[in-house]
This record gives sequence, C-alpha cells and structure tokens, in this order.
Amino acid sequence: MESILYLPTRYFPSISGAEFYLQRMAEILSLNYKIDIFTSNALDFNALRDPNGKLLDKSNKFFDKVNQLKINRFPIKYDISTEEKLNNLKKIKEFKLLNLSKECVNKFLENGPYLIDLIDFFFLNQEKLNYDFIHTTFFPYFNLIIGLIVGRLINKPTICTPFFHFSNPRYIDITLIEVLKKFDLLIACTNIEKKKLVDNFGISEEKVEVIPMGVDYNIFEPKLIKKNTDFNFKEKFFMKGEKKYKMVLFCGYKNYEKGAISILKSIPFILKKYRKLYFIFIGPSTIAFNKELSKIQKITNARIVNLTPANLTGYFDKKKIAAFKQSDIYLMPSRSDAFGIAFLEAWSSGIPVIGANIGATPEVIRENVDGLLVEFDNSIDIANKVLKLLKNQKLRKNLGSAGQKKVSQNFTWEIVAEKTHNIYQSLKSK
Repeated sequence: MESILYLPTRYFPSISGAEFYLQRMAEILSLNYKIDIFTSNALDFNALRDPNGKLLDKSNKFFDKVNQLKINRFPIKYDISTEEKLNNLKKIKEFKLLNLSKECVNKFLENGPYLIDLIDFFFLNQEKLNYDFIHTTFFPYFNLIIGLIVGRLINKPTICTPFFHFSNPRYIDITLIEVLKKFDLLIACTNIEKKKLVDNFGISEEKVEVIPMGVDYNIFEPKLIKKNTDFNFKEKFFMKGEKKYKMVLFCGYKNYEKGAISILKSIPFILKKYRKLYFIFIGPSTIAFNKELSKIQKITNARIVNLTPANLTGYFDKKKIAAFKQSDIYLMPSRSDAFGIAFLEAWSSGIPVIGANIGATPEVIRENVDGLLVEFDNSIDIANKVLKLLKNQKLRKNLGSAGQKKVSQNFTWEIVAEKTHNIYQSLKSK
C-alpha cells in the first residue's frame, strides 16, 4: 500500500476550510493509502506564532486521534528568535538545497508554526520515512518549508494546496512565492487562482492542477427526519412568537477579510425595510467583530445569534447543520477565500448564497444563477442584495435549487478525493 505524509498547519478540532479539506482527504483516501498526519498543537491562528494563542492540550480527546486516524502533534517553539531559527535551518543540507532567500524564510518563520522537534523527528527516523508523496497546506505558513525539506530528504514528490488568497493584500508578496515554486505540484481551488499563480508569479502552468473543494452533501441535504431527532434551530434560539422570522446566516472567521464586520454594518440598512429577521453568525470571533456587534445591537436592537466554537462540537455540529438547513440566505462577502466551502454547504441545504465580487468567488458563484455578488466591504450593496432575496421567495428558491443541483453533481468530497488520487498517481508515473 502506498504511503502519504500529510503536513497541515493545524488539524481538527482546529477549524478552517484548509484544515477540513486535508482532514476529509485523509479520511477518504485512508482506504487506499497509508496516511500519516503530522501537525502543530495550535488550536487557533494566533497560536501559530503567539504563545498567548490557544493550544490543544493532551487531555483533549482529539489530541492524538480523530475519526480513527492517528494525529501526531508537535509543540510550537516560541522562545527562539527568528535569527536563531534561521541558523538552525542553515545546518540542514536539505534546507540549503531549497536556495530560498533569507527574506522569504524569515517571513515564513514569523508566520509560524516553528516545529523544530518535528524536523528533528524526521531526521532521527530518516530510514523509516517510506512515503510516496508529501502533501501540505496552506500558504504562507512554515509547515510548507518542512514539507519541502522532507521531500528533499527522501527524494519524493511534494504537493501543496496553498489556498492562495490573491485578493487579500497580505498574501501578495513576491518573496513568499519563492516557496510555492519549489513544490513539484500545486493544487489550486479555481481556474482564477491558477491563472494568478501562472500569470502574476511566473509559476509553470504544468505545475498547477485545479481541483475545486467539496462538501459532505448528504449531511446538509434537507431530508424528512423524524420530528424528535432533528435539531430545531429557531425553537432553540428565536424568541417566542418569532419562529416565522427569516434567517440570514454567516459561517466563518468573524473578521474584516471574511466580510463579517461588513455584514454587521449593513444590518441597520436592512432593518429599515425588513424587521422580521434574524442574523446568525457561526465561527471564531475577533475583537473587532465583538466591538462592532455591541455597537450595532445598541443602535438597532437587532436579532443576532452569535455562536463560537465553544458552542459547537465540530464541523457536523447539529446546531450548525440546522442553521444551514433552516436559513433563507447564506451571506459571506469575503475577500479571503480561495474557494469557500461554506457556499457548498449552503447550496447543499438548498439555500441561495451571496458572496463578494472579488478573488475566486465569481468563479464559484454564478451571478443570478445560483447566487448574487456584492462589492467587497460595501454595506449598502450587501443590504440591497439581502433585501432583494428576502422580498423574492421565488428567486431564493431558484438560486438555491440551482446551487444544490450543481453541488450534488460536481462538488462532493468523494469527487475531490478521486481527483486527488489521480494526481498522486500521475506524479508517481513522471
């Protein structure tokens, strides 16, 4: 049986699209491959480089096993200067062979997670490393460099799914791109992402394959379920007598880049014309979001349900799934999505989506076919598009049905896994 080394930045119960993608690939492909997963002990993004971030404790039931797959988590080293980290790397022949600029490496080291114990582990067990492929994600974090080092160490193909957020200025740094050029293959989520990597950054077209993201369609698809076994989101979180109010849902990291703060700013404009409405926010909060949320609630008395990971049990939490199934609109006007798995979850649930007309999203959402597009960070535009859907039930149904059909035929994780398997085999034959 062939063997794959997976090197994600974090792993469940850490939650983001990139982590979930590699988790589902590992779980599905473990039927055909021996999968080893090595990652950091970071729970949130801050922990990748900041000791004040949240770390996963060994007492957590998911620390070393998730859905029957063994997870190898290594501690992040914080108390070492960037210069000292760089000097440690310079002692490694395989790292020097990458020929990366000091500026590039320093930026990756600053982003974290710095896993020197993991690097040492690979070298101490070099003779046992019989992997056929090394697959890592996501850009621009230090585990990508670890993946390249291991690839050089055992002379095996290296693959990266970067989730390249080219519409976010923080990612557009030519020095960081040096690392992507060292991989044998990159997997882009959209044709737009591939075009940017090829046209703007000089990466060979032959080195970039496109595989869209997926969804566990059957979990979100509305079904007839016995009354007492399904979770009723409105019954749990809506005030008495308001169960017929409409729901607008956001699910993701609640920051500026994802559009969560822009949604909050649009709420006063929406409520001027449509009062019987709840706004649902699911995902990790930020200080900026909480501050804006407090402000909006004071001036509008808006019906807002704000759920964080502490309120959920994971990707398939019954409250989250019920929120998708019972919402009327999914709203995520983000500029930091290489694809947007949550759009697929919404479409699987049969509801229309609204995304930002920026980055790769215009390839994912077909304007006026399965969703609507808005200008990024334009609260008036967001409000107008939300109102357009709230006032037109037929349009909501048509857009949601078109999205649902598209997902069921093209965007399941099983389809993604099969395409990924084919790419592994094509690399092996080269």
